[in-house]
Amino acid sequence: MAAALQDVEKQAPTAPHDTETPPAHHGISSSPPPPAKPTTGLKAEPQPSLISQSDSSSSIDTNPLSPLSHALARPLSCADIDVDSDVDPDPDHDHDHDPNTLARTRTGRTSITSSASRPPDYEVTFDADDPENPRNWPLWYRAYTVLAVSYASWVVVLYSTSYTATIPGVMAEFGVASRPVATLGLTTYLLGLAAGSVVVAPMSEVYGRRVVYLVCLGVFVVLIVPCGLATSLGGLVAVRFVGAVFGAAMISNSPGTVVDIAGYESLALCMSWYSIAPLNGPALGPLIGGFVYENLGWRWGNWLTMILAGVAVLMLAMVQETYAPTLLKKKAARLRKETGDDRWWCRHDQRISTFELLKINLSRPFVLAVTEPILWFFNIWISVIYGILYLCFVAYPIVFTQHRSWSVSMTGLSFLGIGVGTLLGIAMEPLWRRLINSSPKKDPVTGRAAPEATALVMCIGALLTPLGQLVFSWTCLPASIHPAVPIAFGIPFGMGNTLSFIYGSNYLASAYGIYAASALAGNAVMRSVFGAALPLAGPAMYEAMTPQWAGTFLGLLEVLLIPIPFAFYRYGDRIRDKSRVIRQMREETAKNERRAARFLARKERAEKRGRVEEEKEQAAAQGARMA
Repeated sequence: MAAALQDVEKQAPTAPHDTETPPAHHGISSSPPPPAKPTTGLKAEPQPSLISQSDSSSSIDTNPLSPLSHALARPLSCADIDVDSDVDPDPDHDHDHDPNTLARTRTGRTSITSSASRPPDYEVTFDADDPENPRNWPLWYRAYTVLAVSYASWVVVLYSTSYTATIPGVMAEFGVASRPVATLGLTTYLLGLAAGSVVVAPMSEVYGRRVVYLVCLGVFVVLIVPCGLATSLGGLVAVRFVGAVFGAAMISNSPGTVVDIAGYESLALCMSWYSIAPLNGPALGPLIGGFVYENLGWRWGNWLTMILAGVAVLMLAMVQETYAPTLLKKKAARLRKETGDDRWWCRHDQRISTFELLKINLSRPFVLAVTEPILWFFNIWISVIYGILYLCFVAYPIVFTQHRSWSVSMTGLSFLGIGVGTLLGIAMEPLWRRLINSSPKKDPVTGRAAPEATALVMCIGALLTPLGQLVFSWTCLPASIHPAVPIAFGIPFGMGNTLSFIYGSNYLASAYGIYAASALAGNAVMRSVFGAALPLAGPAMYEAMTPQWAGTFLGLLEVLLIPIPFAFYRYGDRIRDKSRVIRQMREETAKNERRAARFLARKERAEKRGRVEEEKEQAAAQGARMA
């Protein structure tokens, strides 16, 4: 999850959002019933509920990762798009003077059809058995899709840390005497991932996931060429930054693709399988890069990545579009063209401009990060452990190459402990799920597991991370200590990092509901900045303090942060109650529920009037026949 982040979001904070289910149709048409619709596999029945049908039949209790999955699947601007504004059932509400400016951003947009020409019976959605619904694709093809996006994300993450194994060759090639200066190649790459997460990645809302994948990953492949042919460190560093900006689109959007194609019963399993590759990318980067550097030279570290990324482009070229809004818009346009009837529409025909999208994406994450105390603590905690993780990719070569005289390729093997810990953390997902679902921390309204139940797993991660870091520091030197000992303690370190990243992000997704994507985006940017900055200080710190004391200092920093997840487990509900944004979100949710109730009442009255009129017509016709 190096920079993992990422249509309409009018739901309760604890309810995941289903992009395939249409929102409530506000307003009832008094026009005569339209002619029967052609058999197109469409679902035209209006949905009065603000929570999708799929959500109503599935519970967070059976899938604790749902909030995180859906937050990563939707773009940052979702909460700003008021698709029902054209037919607002609440005429008493003054939208243009709504004091909740964070919750409702008015944006300029265009509509294919006016509200008068959007009859509910002509809304284009997915039927349960619609073959165009990605969740109805064959099992083998959905598995291939998960494999393709996971592999592509792995390549992008792998390229971040494989560079650390080639630093000696880069320094010798360009005459760089300072290792921190040579480490800038890692720093700028992580900064590029952070920038791309909020700039390039959300373009999937405008163009769909497939085209964003192919274009961005294609540019990523092309930009590896100047890295392999670089004649100066400055040029190498600059191009790596730009390449990472485009590569971030792959990392940020691919969890959304998994959500697009996975049913709720298999979502946790699919997310776990997907996470194996990108979460292990950082640990495998130095291992692969080290063997390549020793046998082929530092430039081949770039060429190998280019080959791997080229394969990823070919794999993604065989993946169809999965983003439901894009598919529905195309389907509605096709029906309008085939039938000549402009009444066909979908709720995604309206969208904000690209400029407004970027403005929201760039502003809201930072506004939340500055104004929300919850994010102050979470951003600091996750950013510090993330920065220390990336500092390890500088510290391990110092310990094993410089002090233990290992070769660069053998030093890459020392990261296997972290990789094994990551795999164990993912493989134990059923245990964590059972632990969360059995927690006494329940939402009083829904009865589902509250965000504080997720904090219990965060506490385990917060304990394992400093344990692995401290014992590694105490046993990495002197060389008389068997290397298996410090490497083995990379296992709790890797597992602790994995649990902290995944379940810490899941807590934010559960707490912030419709603003989860923005909260996660701000968190991803901050932790990427820490991951970029700390490795720069690593060489000097390890030289001045010795590896044992430098590692101990970092481990103690993680110990100091242990109370954060424990405090949120104990007092999280009270802390959330004091959040201004969360209070506004709850008020908006209650207002939406009142709207839905009024709409349902009007719909029932209209249906009753229709039945009465139909009975009168039938009685009149029967009387005429008898006469």
